[in-house]
Amino acid sequence: MRLPSPRPRSLAGQLFAMQAVLIAIVVAGYALFAWASNHRQAEDAAARQATAVARSVADSPSVRAAIHTADPSAELQPYALRVVRDTDVDFVTIMNTDGIRWTHPDEKEIGRPFRGNTAAALEGRTFTETYTGTLGASVRAVTPIEDGDGRIIGLVSAGIRVEEISKRVQDQVTALIAVAAGALLLGAVGTYVINASLRRHTHGMNATELSRMHDYHQAALHAVREGLLMLDGQYRVALINDGARELLGVSEEVVGRSVAELGLPVPLTGALLASEPRVDEVHLAAERVLVVNTSPVSGGEHRGTVVTLRDVTELQSLMGELDSERGFTQALRSQAHEAANRLHTVVSLIELGRSPEAAEFATAELELAQALTDQVVAAVGEPVLAALLLGKTAQANERGVELVVSEDSRLDDGLLPPSLPARDLVTILGNLIDNAVDAAQGGVRARVTVTASTEGDGGGELLLKVADTGAGVDPAHAQLVFERGFSTKPSGPDGRGLGLALVRQAVLRHEGTLSVTEADGGGAEFLVRLPLRATTSSGTPRLTGAKGKE
Repeated sequence: MRLPSPRPRSLAGQLFAMQAVLIAIVVAGYALFAWASNHRQAEDAAARQATAVARSVADSPSVRAAIHTADPSAELQPYALRVVRDTDVDFVTIMNTDGIRWTHPDEKEIGRPFRGNTAAALEGRTFTETYTGTLGASVRAVTPIEDGDGRIIGLVSAGIRVEEISKRVQDQVTALIAVAAGALLLGAVGTYVINASLRRHTHGMNATELSRMHDYHQAALHAVREGLLMLDGQYRVALINDGARELLGVSEEVVGRSVAELGLPVPLTGALLASEPRVDEVHLAAERVLVVNTSPVSGGEHRGTVVTLRDVTELQSLMGELDSERGFTQALRSQAHEAANRLHTVVSLIELGRSPEAAEFATAELELAQALTDQVVAAVGEPVLAALLLGKTAQANERGVELVVSEDSRLDDGLLPPSLPARDLVTILGNLIDNAVDAAQGGVRARVTVTASTEGDGGGELLLKVADTGAGVDPAHAQLVFERGFSTKPSGPDGRGLGLALVRQAVLRHEGTLSVTEADGGGAEFLVRLPLRATTSSGTPRLTGAKGKE
């Protein structure tokens, strides 16, 4: 049976063990160094004390006088014992130049040779040494005794036993051990607290697991096609993946910069800066329609925001086309209803024997429908735009609005380059017409006038102009009507304020210009200019306006 291998210690556990060992080594090393330093300092202090005592004895006149007596020990022994008692040294030995002792703590040693070195003292120098004598190892000082003529008449040695020095250091060592133990305990507690916090932040993972998670994180970050943006507590960019860079149209390094500095549209910036969550909000970037979701990251405080971005530009365009198709269907249904009424009228006239009137009525209706079709097709040869205008005409008529194509319109088939797809033209012109019909509906002689033509040498620009007889746009709102979310109309079930924003975005993609002014006779006139030649750089449409209606 194979036993499972033990799981490696967590990163926090490894750091705790390493820090604990490091602290123990540092504290032990410091304690050893402090003990050695204190012991050496104690020996140096003992040497200085012994030297001072020896020099004092050697300079004493009574000592010099006693040396010249017949029995120096009789006077010097009591004196030496008093000095030992008063100066806290272990011995004071006074001897002749041959090293024969006159004094000693042990009277049995009087008259015996001194154990130690005296050569330097006989040369007139004072020196210290550590030497093992009759009282054991001691730190001693030896100095000469000179008479008035400078002759050396004797020697003095004063010393302190090493054992006594060790006793003096012992108290310091005890305090040192207590301090070292306290430092070790404090370091262990501090290390435990820090590593407990680290363990919480790393979720108990070891270094290998953290490295693997980082690799997975990087792989997932760049593999996800949706945009992912992470903001810190101050709404600065903490992380952005390749998808978010593409969707937001940012190419430079933005990590660490505030969202407000990215140059994004104001509504989108407001959504990213909001403290409350945003769910499936539709926003416009420079060239894309985005679905934005934001989720605050909190752990008792606002730590940041996670933002996901989903590109729905194509979906929004298809939804616009679907709305147009739905409008066409409704218009066809209404036309079918009207056609049925006219057919019933023709049949009834025939049944009444009024065949000439029936033929005249049917012919007039056909001529009217054919005239409208011929007018639109003659002015706009591009099939997609022609179909859009015919459908919008029927749809406007159902709402009591007359939609006419101006006499200035002239757009031949095949004139549009591949860089200007018909889908974008449907988005631009369809939204402008819907907006104009909404504005004109309900007014007296409600009318929407559409102009589609080219301008410049060789058809350099495409001009799309839509004018209505509505109330117009407040000059204060001339710049705002193109922002997503702005509308002067009541909000419907799908919201308002997206149509003109989509028009602005489509114009931006093709480096065109978009303006709104006051139409002749009142109302609003929207003018779009689109270059028909291929362009290589992205521009920003110039938005101008005086008075119109969204």
